[in-house]
Amino acid sequence: MSTRAKGTPLPARITNRLRLPLIAAPMLRVSGPDLVIAACRAGVIGAFPTANARSVDELDGWLTAIATALAEEEKPAAPYCPNLIIRQPRFKDDLACLVRHQVELVITSVGSPQAALGPLHDIGCLVLADIASLRHAEKAIEAGADGLILLTAGAGGQTGWANPFAFVRAVRSMFDGPIVLAGGILDGRALKAARVLGCDLAYMGTGFIATTESMASDAYRNMLVASSLDDVLLTKAFTGLDASMLRPSIVAAGLDPSRLDEQVSEERAKEKFGGGGNSQEPRRWSDIWSAGHSVSGITAITDVATLVDRLASEFKAAG
Repeated sequence: MSTRAKGTPLPARITNRLRLPLIAAPMLRVSGPDLVIAACRAGVIGAFPTANARSVDELDGWLTAIATALAEEEKPAAPYCPNLIIRQPRFKDDLACLVRHQVELVITSVGSPQAALGPLHDIGCLVLADIASLRHAEKAIEAGADGLILLTAGAGGQTGWANPFAFVRAVRSMFDGPIVLAGGILDGRALKAARVLGCDLAYMGTGFIATTESMASDAYRNMLVASSLDDVLLTKAFTGLDASMLRPSIVAAGLDPSRLDEQVSEERAKEKFGGGGNSQEPRRWSDIWSAGHSVSGITAITDVATLVDRLASEFKAAG
């Protein structure tokens, strides 16, 4: 873009409720109401994919439960933030549900945010769009997204390819609005570095998987503690898109990490590993687990409050 695009700064009604400039990232099969509520109570934004609810009715119940629990806090809790996956069958129904609940923050991913922007902006909701390239950034800005989430190399799940230092600075040169760094946030010092780099917020996903409030199994949590960055495999085999998956979980599911189909389409990957039809293959996210490069920083299973306390202490010590 030839000129710098003006964005909407994060409003005080959001920032004044944050202990740290952090989002507990929305993770498939991991982020549910317990994790969201605990994150918001601890002072960071709690996010979750709407697709984690098995139906729109369940999503309605989740939103009610989250709002009710946070309303009971003596001090205003941090905001919660549903994640709308644009290219999924329930998109329109999930969007309508979020509008009914008057949510104040939404993340859009896997597709242009344009279809969601009108209804969400009508209720005063801020929309943060996932992007993985400068062209994605330009399209999201042109569509009217309020902020951008930069998927960088090393993020867990569906990931980006760009170096975070170069990516953030390139996007900041074209956009004045909120930027969120996704990928590699290991501790409070890394969070401080993201702020110095020019980000308003950062994602942390992998660290929150290993908390007692996540929907992850004990086996998944224990594997995270036992794993390092070298155990993270970048592969298209399970989604048709680049995704960071745990090599030990692939082996445990009876597959050879060196013989995965890296040319598979999104449709075929869903058919094979999505858990539908007559497939006897392990299920992505449920049997094949994800982690980002920050997995090297997970040394124990803990609760969300303890994790955020540690992050806050590290963030303060970083100066």
